[in-house]
Amino acid sequence: MKITGVEIRPGNIIEYEGGIWKVTKIQHTQPGKGGAYMQVEAKNLIDGRKLNNRFRSADTVEKVRLDTKDFQFLYAEGDDLVFMDKDSYEQITISKDVVGEAHEFLQDGMEVVLELWEERPISVELPEQIEATIVEADAVVKGQTASSSYKPAILDNGVRVMVPPHITSGTRIVVNVYDREYVRRAD
Repeated sequence: MKITGVEIRPGNIIEYEGGIWKVTKIQHTQPGKGGAYMQVEAKNLIDGRKLNNRFRSADTVEKVRLDTKDFQFLYAEGDDLVFMDKDSYEQITISKDVVGEAHEFLQDGMEVVLELWEERPISVELPEQIEATIVEADAVVKGQTASSSYKPAILDNGVRVMVPPHITSGTRIVVNVYDREYVRRAD
């Protein structure tokens, strides 16, 4: 689907100069002289390059629709992650770079959503929140209540998060995958 340069919005996936780009930021500008344009910041979904470009209202770009499919995480193998298609049971290997830092939260059997472009995996979407166990938590410093007294803790997957003082080692908590923040104690 073709859209004009001024119809581009953050989150759009566009095809431009032979690449697939995810729009991260836009700024609409109307200079006193000349036509209006859209300043677009985007990230290439294939190789991670950044793009900063001006699109005038006369310019057109192709808006891409990605296919989404349910997969299940099986295991990690070096720098690669192996997923299984829940419909066909076919296995697919994806680099950890595609998932980004969130790969540390992957758990065996976790259900994820893969975004595919022309049958090629572009991104992996994990659940917003996961449950994890605290393996190490610092002791609380008495009398340090003037500020919000969160303390560092290490989860069973090796990720470091800040938790409230009442949380101790061995406690199951819910963590936001993308912010890496404590949400609540697990039930």
